[in-house]
Amino acid sequence: MSEGKTVTLIIKRQDGPDSTSYTEEFNIPYRENMNVISALMEIRRNPVNAKGEKTTPVYWEMGCLEEVCGACSMNINGKPRQACTALIDQLEQPIRLEPMSTFPVVRDLAVDRSRMFDSLKRVKAWIPIDGTYDLGPGPRMPETKRQWAYELSKCMTCGVCLEACPNVNSKSNFIGPAPLSQVRLFNAHPTGAYHKKERMETIMGDGGLANCGNSQNCVQSCPKGIPLTTSIAALNREATVQSFKSFFGSDYNV
Repeated sequence: MSEGKTVTLIIKRQDGPDSTSYTEEFNIPYRENMNVISALMEIRRNPVNAKGEKTTPVYWEMGCLEEVCGACSMNINGKPRQACTALIDQLEQPIRLEPMSTFPVVRDLAVDRSRMFDSLKRVKAWIPIDGTYDLGPGPRMPETKRQWAYELSKCMTCGVCLEACPNVNSKSNFIGPAPLSQVRLFNAHPTGAYHKKERMETIMGDGGLANCGNSQNCVQSCPKGIPLTTSIAALNREATVQSFKSFFGSDYNV
């Protein structure tokens, strides 16, 4: 039934970080249950554009192929999402693929997400441990807190929420929704809470909470359905408490 059927992709390409971008069209054979990744792999197998000209294979990033690693994020028909879960049958043709514009382009559809990873370093998005030896069982987390913390832990640093956020751009140093949500996650952990004050002071400064415009694009675009705006609202409340504590010189935990 699909014999002779083709899929048309219009891809925004760029040979390097400082190169001029251009578009190239490809027609590839259709197969059932194709996703965007399999379409790109077909182009890589036979890099011939719609004009019949031999060209270079399209470059993109991928890892898990099951929406866990976040590497294959790109703009698909104008929306940031994962290429591995974007099914050809559910996309309007021609399918337009572009790199995420929030991050610098490395080549073609691959971008440098260092901005996001640097923000995670700024907010100490990890659980500190003292040494590598066995520390024994850690403090227990209440079940009610564990349930919502688990939802925040689903973040795969794909960068889609930063791409969707109008406040994350080349003229702003806003760290974005994902790092903010991770602050809430690690502040909730019994051991991670040791750095709570430092994290809060970081996001209360330049590029932090005050730069959020509450557009709510992030929560609508997140492929994992993480309640990002809920996290930001909770952090705003904690920031108010922290500012009072700092003003009165109190370091007790809330």
